Amino acid sequence: MSPLPRLLLLHKQGTSGRVRFLCLASGVVAFAPLPALSALRDEDYSPTLQVHPTAVMREAEIHLGLPEGGIEPVPDFSAWVDTPEGDVPVLLAAFTGIDPPFAMAERLRGRFIALTEARQLSEVERNLLRRAYEHVLG
Repeated sequence: MSPLPRLLLLHKQGTSGRVRFLCLASGVVAFAPLPALSALRDEDYSPTLQVHPTAVMREAEIHLGLPEGGIEPVPDFSAWVDTPEGDVPVLLAAFTGIDPPFAMAERLRGRFIALTEARQLSEVERNLLRRAYEHVLG
């Protein structure tokens, strides 16, 4: 059995285009940190297994205490992380509200960070954020 998919959760401000990522106590990869010795695979890596995001999104909404439709998958984003337990798919999801759900983040002892605030994260997390940021802004 392959490891469970992980999520990067972001909010993109509709008027300014400002992008912020949800950072939990364990990092920006929800809802479990990536194991030590993890490495981001090249963008052209394409495994035979693909993950459909619907169930992953709904599970995340429940975990975060959000209503159905509170997050949505960001289309055409795909990242895979090589871990000692096997390849882990990382999906990208966006909060659908006008503003980031700051109260939800606080309740989970997290916060929203800009890409420039990611210095304390692991290298694999910084690389995932960079790839997601580039994807969202084109």
